[in-house]
Amino acid sequence: MMIYRFSIRRINTIVGVKNTFLFLFLTMISCGNCKKTEEISNQTSVETKEIKISEPIKTGADNSQAYLPILKDKKVGIVTNQTGILSNKTHLVDFLIEKKINLQKIYAPEHGFRGTADAGELIKDGKDTKTGLPIVSLYGNNKKPKPEQLAGIDVMIFDLQDVGARFYTYISSLHYVMEACAENNIPLIVLDRPNPNGGIVDGPILEKEHTSFVGMHQIPILHGMTIGEYAKMINGEKWLNPSTSSEQVKQCKLEIITCLNYNRNMQYDLLAKPSPNLPNSQAINLYASLCLFEGTNISVGRGTEMQFQIYGSPYLKNTGFSFTPKPNFGAKDPVWNGKECFGEDLTKIEKVNRLELKWLIKAYKENSETKNPFFNDFFIKLAGTKKLQQQIESGVSETEIRKSWEKGLEDFKTMREKYLIYK
Repeated sequence: MMIYRFSIRRINTIVGVKNTFLFLFLTMISCGNCKKTEEISNQTSVETKEIKISEPIKTGADNSQAYLPILKDKKVGIVTNQTGILSNKTHLVDFLIEKKINLQKIYAPEHGFRGTADAGELIKDGKDTKTGLPIVSLYGNNKKPKPEQLAGIDVMIFDLQDVGARFYTYISSLHYVMEACAENNIPLIVLDRPNPNGGIVDGPILEKEHTSFVGMHQIPILHGMTIGEYAKMINGEKWLNPSTSSEQVKQCKLEIITCLNYNRNMQYDLLAKPSPNLPNSQAINLYASLCLFEGTNISVGRGTEMQFQIYGSPYLKNTGFSFTPKPNFGAKDPVWNGKECFGEDLTKIEKVNRLELKWLIKAYKENSETKNPFFNDFFIKLAGTKKLQQQIESGVSETEIRKSWEKGLEDFKTMREKYLIYK
């Protein structure tokens, strides 16, 4: 914390600060006595105030003095993408090469190393044109690094920017990387980054039978943890599965490089888009609430420049706001491509501090009047439970739906507490 001191001179006269000089001049003329001027000067009081200015947040990647010594003389693999940058916008891969770290391979999650692929798009292995390093895709049929893809690696680095939502797949990639590292006796260093949604914990707990790549663990939709804290939970709760049933559950040899000058109540704006369809802090804040629409016939603005800040479909009422999705960067074939959609513009609303259901419930009621199917099979995977869809279809109020989450959320918060690093 840096502290700056400065003085404020306050003149206690009946004419006020604005007319101080005029007052002094007239006083000296009228009395012709310097002592009068001294008396006026003596009425001036001096206050010293302190203004506290917080040190800037340093991500784990910026906390380089904590991890560079560990990497020295090691063959290093790195799981990262376009979010793996330092505060000066230098990419971590370039920084490590500059520091003579022996990087061997880049492992890329959903959207690829440069973060340009659509959600769910197949990413192929390749080579980084800038560094010449081989890139191994950790998406599609190869979500977990194979032993041969880890051959020769002494230590693995993980640096991805999460957004605090269960169905954002970077925490699923984290699970599989931890599992592979545990099975192959490779230490994993997680470079932590703040959660842009802070400590928000909300939503239904995933039920084990609905486990998928968009929901691997029995946690709520908003988990309120950094990715480093989440890695500790995966290890501590023994969620890593052995590759064969005869093996015992292993833990990953894990080291978290923490953020500095950070607590979860701070606002944190990301240095880079975490994925093509999360363009700004408003989209990131609304993502968890609006992503549930991806299990319905509603567009969340893919194919526009307001992704996850608007929603609509041809079946909703025309309230004066509409948009027409068209193919663009990050959405080659968006939902309702070329069709006019009616809905709501949420680009200017205040930030939410919970999982909002009101837009989902409203859209369901309006859609029901048209007799068009609203939910699809993906909704249950996103919700992590069949119950939420059943509640909405049965007309259960949002208040009652929230009450049904209370016990699960309290149990999760109790479990979560022992893995928290930051206040």
